[in-house]
Amino acid sequence: MKSALITGITGQDGAYLAEYLLKNKYRVFGMYRRTSTPNFWRLSALGVLDKITLIPADLTDEGSIINAINESDPDEVYHLAAQSFVEASYDEPVATGDITGLSVTRLLDALRLLKPNVRFYQASSSEMYGNAISPIQNEKTGFHPASPYAAAKVYGYWITRIYRDSFKMYTCNGILFNHESPLRGLEFVTRKVTNAVAMIKTGVAKSVRLGNLNSARDWGYAPEYVKSMWLMLQQSKPDDYVIATGENHTVRDLVEIAFSVVGLNWEDHVIVDKRLFRPLDVLSLKGDPTKARKSLGWYPQTTFRDLVSLMVKADLKRWKDWLEGKFFPWDVPASLRMKKGKYHWRIY
Repeated sequence: MKSALITGITGQDGAYLAEYLLKNKYRVFGMYRRTSTPNFWRLSALGVLDKITLIPADLTDEGSIINAINESDPDEVYHLAAQSFVEASYDEPVATGDITGLSVTRLLDALRLLKPNVRFYQASSSEMYGNAISPIQNEKTGFHPASPYAAAKVYGYWITRIYRDSFKMYTCNGILFNHESPLRGLEFVTRKVTNAVAMIKTGVAKSVRLGNLNSARDWGYAPEYVKSMWLMLQQSKPDDYVIATGENHTVRDLVEIAFSVVGLNWEDHVIVDKRLFRPLDVLSLKGDPTKARKSLGWYPQTTFRDLVSLMVKADLKRWKDWLEGKFFPWDVPASLRMKKGKYHWRIY
């Protein structure tokens, strides 16, 4: 039986990847950052929390990384952990560089010394392309990072290739374009929109504030994307792959579809707030997944419209269940407060 170590196992991708690997008969270990309020709701929602082994660790502490490797003795390592919110990287650029960038070196060097034959996956990002000259991006497109987060990811990408070339380690970069699901964090625009739609439909809120509605992204379905991570580590030789749908849509498209799912006109509820615009915005990203399709046999199956619809319906069900007093794993209640008998959510 193979063993896998997942960093960032409490996030969207980590939870779905844990579920996928368990179905494939892996022993799954997950590194997580110990906090006063543990964030295990995604693992609980998927029913896998009691099927994995959690290891507390800190990506800035090489000693705890070594301990996690020794305890898990992995055949495969999936490095998903990062400070992954672009906007937050402007507020914490140094921390983002350390956690999102330098942590890759710490992990790779520990593996080089302890488990040099391990297969390693690095979660790279489409944000590395920034405002690329090419209208569609593939594995040969140059990087033009437009945020501290993207710059840190570029560092992680290149150090992964350097360890592959210098030490003959099996290391892969998965350049994943945006991928969403009902487990997406509330700080990301897709889930911010779908959760807001559910709140408005159930009468908990009246409006939502958004930034640039013209920004366009290539959005796919996260459970499909984690399969590509696994496929990369099953090949005879390590390589780097773009994972995307080959289509992009604007935030306005997202909003229109999301509100239409519940029969509402988005223009009655959306407030454009220029304070939410990024200092340097990436206007459009669209990936070319040709290489992944040919080499890995991977291709997206869920359309953008279906993705938005399933996310809205999931958030709507959560709000209805919560208002009926039901208990279930969920991230929103921690952000709620009472005011004059009404529920308010702190982001809106």
